[in-house]
Amino acid sequence: MDETPHPAESPEDHARRLAQAKGRDAATTLDAGVAGVVLAADTVVTIDGSILGKPVDQADAASMLRRLRGRSHQVLTALFLRRVEDGRESSIVESTRVQFREYDDSTLEAYVATGEPLDKAGAYGIQGFGAFLSRRIDGSWSNVVGLPLERLPACLGQVGIDPLSLFRGRLSSR
Repeated sequence: MDETPHPAESPEDHARRLAQAKGRDAATTLDAGVAGVVLAADTVVTIDGSILGKPVDQADAASMLRRLRGRSHQVLTALFLRRVEDGRESSIVESTRVQFREYDDSTLEAYVATGEPLDKAGAYGIQGFGAFLSRRIDGSWSNVVGLPLERLPACLGQVGIDPLSLFRGRLSSR
């Protein structure tokens, strides 16, 4: 899937479009009449109005991390649910502000050398060694990881699924 932003597309709309495309594509691979929910998400990092996608190589990752160093940026994750049997959909975008610390070039280079940044939006994974780069998170940590778990119950409810049924071991409808 091409993840290039469309002209004049906001970061929120970009993340939502990609999450919807992933979820709808996955739903087409399921047998008709199957009961269940497809969940898809897409995360983007924004700074100075620009979307930082996944780096193409280590040099690109280092460039992104230099841009983020000592600054605050926004992490947006779009969450998309599609109920397979009836096509009901729900979509939200969660926003979290992340402040990076002033790390030195040797820290940046050591982090890039781990390979962790290469498949992450904004070139870092907060759930891994990327946590050493951050100073503060304002909002949902799970959103920065890529799945805003706090928002999932409301989305399930919007497609008619009782979120408490997950605790009971099977999905039930409303």
